[in-house]
Amino acid sequence: MYTAVTKRGQTVIPAALRKRYGIGDGARLVWLDDGQTIKVVPVAEKGDPIKALRGRGRGEKLTKRLLDERKKDKERDRRLG
Repeated sequence: MYTAVTKRGQTVIPAALRKRYGIGDGARLVWLDDGQTIKVVPVAEKGDPIKALRGRGRGEKLTKRLLDERKKDKERDRRLG
């Protein structure tokens, strides 16, 4: 699905997605930026928003990415030394 962004930075959430995820008027969304992609996650109105996001990174190989970044940092620190 594609949408356009207006001059004011606004976009439309396609109706099928709004219906599937229960996104209605006044719904809250969290924008997650991992440096390569952006994810938009609807957050339940009631309860803790952190709990609502629990498990959203599953399958993203976050541990491997973290270890790779740490390795890069160590190599950079050794070069700058």
